[in-house]
Amino acid sequence: MNFDKASRKALHGTEIAVLIVIAIATVVAILQEIAVMIANLEVTLADLLLLFIFLEVLAMVGIYYKSGRLPVRLPLYIAIVALARYIIIDMKGMDFWEMIGISIGILLITIAILILRYGHIRFPYTDEGTAEASAVKPDQRGS
Repeated sequence: MNFDKASRKALHGTEIAVLIVIAIATVVAILQEIAVMIANLEVTLADLLLLFIFLEVLAMVGIYYKSGRLPVRLPLYIAIVALARYIIIDMKGMDFWEMIGISIGILLITIAILILRYGHIRFPYTDEGTAEASAVKPDQRGS
């Protein structure tokens, strides 16, 4: 019993330490990108999208810290922005099929997000392991 409590405490401490490392590394990356923009005396759409990706990573760290859960949709949003940034940066060097493939990837991720949102509305859930999780009321299912 004592070992279980100690291992959970150690795991929680490790999670917090890694979240701090991710947050610090993200802030450093943001500062580096700002320094590049200042050095170039130019701000491009690709720069702004990269800063947006970093901001979403920080938001994900904050949500994970507060709730202890990683929302699935946030990494999907980050993936969409990353693919859009990739298209913007390398558009001139891409052939038709590569552009179509990336566009289809964005479309599939978007569909996945819509399915997840529909699932959360249609089949809401509460904390696992509670009596409420197994007994969802009809008015909570969106009907």
